[in-house]
Amino acid sequence: MKKPFLYFFYLFLISSFAFSQQTAAEYFEAGVNKSKAGDYIGALASFSTAIAMNPDNHQSYFNRGLAKQALKDNRGAILDFDKAIDLSPRDAMSYLYRGLSKSYQDDNRAALQDFNRAIEIAPDDAYSYLQRGTIRAKLNELTRAIQDFTKVIELNPSDKEKYQAYYSRGLCKSKLDDYNGSIADYTKSIEINPKRAQTFVERGKNRIKVNAYSDAITDFDEALKLDIQDAQSFFYRGFSKGKLEDYNGAKLDFDKCLQIDPNHQPAYYARGFAYSKLNNQKAALSDYNKALFEKSDTKGNKEAYNGTLTKSTLDNLRGAVDEKTKIVDFTEEKSEVYYAKGLANYKASNLKDALLDLNKSIDLNPTYAEAHFARGLVRSTMGTQSEAMIDCGNAIKINPKYAEAYYVRGLIKNALGDNNGGCFDLSKSGELGYAAAYNVIKDYCN
Repeated sequence: MKKPFLYFFYLFLISSFAFSQQTAAEYFEAGVNKSKAGDYIGALASFSTAIAMNPDNHQSYFNRGLAKQALKDNRGAILDFDKAIDLSPRDAMSYLYRGLSKSYQDDNRAALQDFNRAIEIAPDDAYSYLQRGTIRAKLNELTRAIQDFTKVIELNPSDKEKYQAYYSRGLCKSKLDDYNGSIADYTKSIEINPKRAQTFVERGKNRIKVNAYSDAITDFDEALKLDIQDAQSFFYRGFSKGKLEDYNGAKLDFDKCLQIDPNHQPAYYARGFAYSKLNNQKAALSDYNKALFEKSDTKGNKEAYNGTLTKSTLDNLRGAVDEKTKIVDFTEEKSEVYYAKGLANYKASNLKDALLDLNKSIDLNPTYAEAHFARGLVRSTMGTQSEAMIDCGNAIKINPKYAEAYYVRGLIKNALGDNNGGCFDLSKSGELGYAAAYNVIKDYCN
């Protein structure tokens, strides 16, 4: 009768032993496969395990950095790329992708230095020149940017990179008033990828600059075939028609533009001009007045708060944190009872009673990480955010892998204006497995 049980127990031991024998390389491979499948949170966990088992493998840090970058956690990604570079200073890819994360943070000068280093190490990598050219264009170093985009084209990379190089070089030439050179580059770009509306728009705008209005209209026609909701295409097509004295056609395009974007002031001005040419001065004056109004603020709250959390958003995000409590042994000091009672009072919105209970729990057991964190939740809900941060910090000191504590402390820091510190805490929370952190990072840390 005992044989089946013994056999099952033997199989359990074998499977447990096999699981425990997974190597760092196997976790690394699992991370790569998860990344390829788009499971970046799962990949991050696998790379973290690989790093814990073999902290000297720069590829694990590099790939974890890529996973964080895909999750828009650029601060966390930069830390991983830093470590990868410490371990392998001649790895061009680490410099390249660290530069990308820095550029996503608008740290363009630092990004440029990384792209320079990547090119020093790997001078034939077209993608590095493409990214350096993009940063130089942002820094208004247009001539140097053009040189980089030209180098990309000379290296004959993939169609995607070549298309982007022609397009970006066209933008730079346009800013330098080389409109014919810009048109030639956009034409090359369209030959490679004729399915991107914005390229037709840019070529059309440059054709307006050289008075090629009919050709410009053709470009805006093509752009609208690809994106019928593009207000700018309607505006510039109407502008071109106006230049050709087709005021009825121009007015219809300005009408469409304003249906899509009612705050488009240039369209009110241009439609007013068309109305005036069509002898409808009353409508013209109405449009001119609208063109003179201050623009409505159509931005959402996220921009208005400059990337920091409002109190209501903090309350909502903190309130969604689920403390995964499990029953623990009953002790003579009863700190666990006060902790559980405090949590129950917190969930019942009896905040003062919850605070008293959690104070007592911590007095009886000062190393009770969960009680410190729970008191942090209570204090944050009561509005004493500085004290709440101290509680979360104490929970982290006791348990450095307390993902929820990093998360809540990150939320509070962000709400109080310490966006950088808050986003680092959120990054650490995500790295420790608290997936909700990446949703906040995506919205408030980029």
